[in-house]
Amino acid sequence: MKQSNLTVSNEFAALSPAFYTRLKMQGLTDPTLLHVNPDVLAQLGLTMDDARSPQFLSIMSGNADLPGGITLSAVYSGHQFGVWAGQLGDGRAHLLGAIRGTDVDGKPTDWEIQLKGSGKTPYSRMGDGRAVLRSSIREYLASAAMTGLGIPTTQALCLVGSDDPVYRETVETAAIVARVAPSFVRFGSFEHWYAAKDTTRLRELLDYVISHFFAQEVPRQDSEHTLNDVIERFVDVVIERTATLMADWQSVGFNHGVMNTDNMSVLGLTIDYGPFGFMDGFQINHVCNHTDTQGRYAWNAQPSVGLWNLYRFANCFVALGADPERLKGRLERYEGLFIAAYRQRMVAKLGLDVWKEGDDELIDGWWRVLHEQSADFTLSFRYLSQIDDDEGGLRSLFADTTALEQWLVTYRTRLQDNDSDAQTRARLMDQVNPLYVLRNYLAQEAIEAAEKGDMSVTDALLQVLHDPYTAHPGMEHYAQQPPAWGRELEVSCSS
Repeated sequence: MKQSNLTVSNEFAALSPAFYTRLKMQGLTDPTLLHVNPDVLAQLGLTMDDARSPQFLSIMSGNADLPGGITLSAVYSGHQFGVWAGQLGDGRAHLLGAIRGTDVDGKPTDWEIQLKGSGKTPYSRMGDGRAVLRSSIREYLASAAMTGLGIPTTQALCLVGSDDPVYRETVETAAIVARVAPSFVRFGSFEHWYAAKDTTRLRELLDYVISHFFAQEVPRQDSEHTLNDVIERFVDVVIERTATLMADWQSVGFNHGVMNTDNMSVLGLTIDYGPFGFMDGFQINHVCNHTDTQGRYAWNAQPSVGLWNLYRFANCFVALGADPERLKGRLERYEGLFIAAYRQRMVAKLGLDVWKEGDDELIDGWWRVLHEQSADFTLSFRYLSQIDDDEGGLRSLFADTTALEQWLVTYRTRLQDNDSDAQTRARLMDQVNPLYVLRNYLAQEAIEAAEKGDMSVTDALLQVLHDPYTAHPGMEHYAQQPPAWGRELEVSCSS
């Protein structure tokens, strides 16, 4: 990994010093490179030879800076579980700089590299600046899973481990996951300067984000566009991306678990994988985070929480003179945007040609059938495509099939309105209904193997999650419902 092979930039570091603290990382002792995601490596223009180099390990373990990079930790604030938490920030993360690579379409893109678990920062509060192997593997796999599903997300380049002790409920070992994204700016990044009544920094951040990430969608202030025009269009785009992201999450049964405003990306990315979960048995009010005793971030609450967070975000720009009523008008578009995106996904998942009046009742009925029987979310959709050939797979997911059979009568009647034939419908449904998701028990199996020095489970999972819509011969285990012990797993904010 030679500096001559890298084009490194430090655009975030070019902001005023108040946005961050430059500092050295606290690297892991005797680190081991546990795994590298080859897809992300390629996006950065790097090779496996680069990844095998001592320099790569030194950088990704927090023991050396990125050549040409400026290492820093960013400050931000936010609302946590609906309560203003004040100043937060990168309490255990360090931004190394950005590497020029390519996006999925091959277009040049700057990818920021951020290490999570690389030591204390001024924003650590009571934290130790570390991350444990358990949570690092979960984030590493989760970002790959979401990428494979086609859902916007931060990505993970690699996973580094060490025998350094980390004290949580028990003593665990330390790890660092290298996260990759165009930017890690959050709703809370704007809230920080609004709360501080620092309009200069708020405007600086606004200009930075628009010029670097929204230049094609949001105009700059000029003789034709007032600052209010710029703000409203920027808020519009963030609303659109957030509404779409919420529809994406709902369509695959993904539960984020900690939808605080500091965990919401202005780019519409899934960010900060903590106590997340893909549902096994469907419950409409499923809560994946054991810490969330009030169910604030339940699965069915996520779309409305997205809007609540957007209100906090948009309100920041009142400090720059934006009209509160006009911003409210922009926010009122969210529900329609979310519903349109949600319906589009559900039409595809149910194999319908187009949305028609009455389809809301059909879909609500489907959710009721799944909820009452706690039927497996992923497999119920997947097996639905097979009912013309064999209903056995779908029926096997239900202890009592009475309600299912009644719903299937309505569903088959609705399918008569389709122009496509059954074979085409089944093929198209399989393209949007994954066979594999990162179930909690699968992640736990990868964790337990990794704790014994075996990364083969992580490697196998990465392969199926790369293409979750296609059946992989020999990988049937990864498409199965959880065993009894897997249904009892709990995840919390401890990581």
